[in-house]
Amino acid sequence: MSLTWPLALTLLALVPIAVWAYLVLDRRRREEAGRFGNPALLPGLVTAEPGRRRFVPPLIVLAALIVLAVGLARPHVVRSVPKEEATVVLVMDTSRSMEAKDVQPSRMAAARKSAETFLDNVPDRFRVAIVSFSTKAEVVLPPTADRDAARAALGQLRLGTGTAIGDAIARSLSLVAPRPASGGEPATPPTPASILLLSDGAQTAGGVTPLDAARRAAQLKVPVSTIALGTRDATVEVPLPGGLKQVVTVPPDPQTLRRVAQATGGRFFEAPTAADLDQVYRELGSRLGQERRSVEVTSVVAGFGAVLLLVAGGISSAWFRRAL
Repeated sequence: MSLTWPLALTLLALVPIAVWAYLVLDRRRREEAGRFGNPALLPGLVTAEPGRRRFVPPLIVLAALIVLAVGLARPHVVRSVPKEEATVVLVMDTSRSMEAKDVQPSRMAAARKSAETFLDNVPDRFRVAIVSFSTKAEVVLPPTADRDAARAALGQLRLGTGTAIGDAIARSLSLVAPRPASGGEPATPPTPASILLLSDGAQTAGGVTPLDAARRAAQLKVPVSTIALGTRDATVEVPLPGGLKQVVTVPPDPQTLRRVAQATGGRFFEAPTAADLDQVYRELGSRLGQERRSVEVTSVVAGFGAVLLLVAGGISSAWFRRAL
């Protein structure tokens, strides 16, 4: 919790003064009552003394004053609230290794299906862009709120060769934080933006390294969440001259993808199966709709303080037939 006006808490110094004043007044009241009668005869005149119960309403009032003093300091708490708008860039690996069938029915088919699930879970007010990458990165769909267009773009993805992860991140950043007309460095995106990158292999092409691209994303405050798809023993057949084929092992590169996510404040996931991948996309779709924001709770605190005052007054009236 943070406070806008922390100096208001100096009012809490009045609390011990109030306690001292109440005890003095209580003692004086008893002394004045003794002047007009014999305290020893009191048990015969009343059925029971209030005893320690008389301190309950003042203690509640004291708690209310403390709460109200905190309210005057305008407290804020950090909590999850719905994002009003944002741009999400889906970055899809379309390298040859996505033909592997360790993720059924294939890595590519599973990735496309889970991305459609993601579109169902991300808030409608969000814009979605799609970037594919193999030897180079290409924009398949500019940012749009049209979900039908996004699903159609996913269906148009075609496999290529190579894996240019760094170029894919850099290309995605150009969509959410374009460079000014003067050619300077891109500014922070005007609306919140996130990149969700799925890859099943290590960088084999492209001019920008994944970590260099991640550092640029961190400077722009664009988190990059990454998904390492597939298992380490997956294989694909690569055609060779003369009609021959070579069986090549295509393991994912979780170390690089984890470092990219950590460097940008994103999240890293491993998805060895289609079910795991589907769950990751569902979780990210719901999480991206929320953001951590500092929210002022002065009204809540002040309301609680007012309720305490009402409770103290009610107890005093019910037990002692008098106001505080």
